[in-house]
Amino acid sequence: MPDSPTEPSPQRRLRPAPLLFEPGVVEPEQEHFFDLESIDDPGVLLSRSTELALAFRAASERAVEFQAVAAAQLADTRRFDSLSFEEIAARADWTPDYAAKMVEHGRGLLRQRRHG
Repeated sequence: MPDSPTEPSPQRRLRPAPLLFEPGVVEPEQEHFFDLESIDDPGVLLSRSTELALAFRAASERAVEFQAVAAAQLADTRRFDSLSFEEIAARADWTPDYAAKMVEHGRGLLRQRRHG
C-alpha cells in the first residue's frame, strides 16, 4: 500500500552537487558618484558637479551646527552628566581647544533659537 498522507515519509538525504567548474572571480563594481562619470558634456558635468559641491557644503555646515549644539548641551553644567571639554573632544575626535570653541558656538546658536 502506498504511503498514506498521515504517515510521515522518510527524509531523503540530499548530497551537494559536484562542482564541475571554477567560479569566476567577482569583478568589483565600478564606483558611481551620482552618475557624474557617465556625463560626457564638460559643461553639463561642471554644472552638475557644482550643484553637488554646493549641496554637500551646505549639508556639512548644517551638520557642524548640530555638532556645536550637541557639544553645548553636553557641556551644560546644569546637567548631572555634563562633560568636560576633554571628554567632548574625545567623543568627537577633536582637540579640547576646538571642543571649547564648538561649545561656545553651540551656546550662541541655542541663544539664537530661544530669542529668534
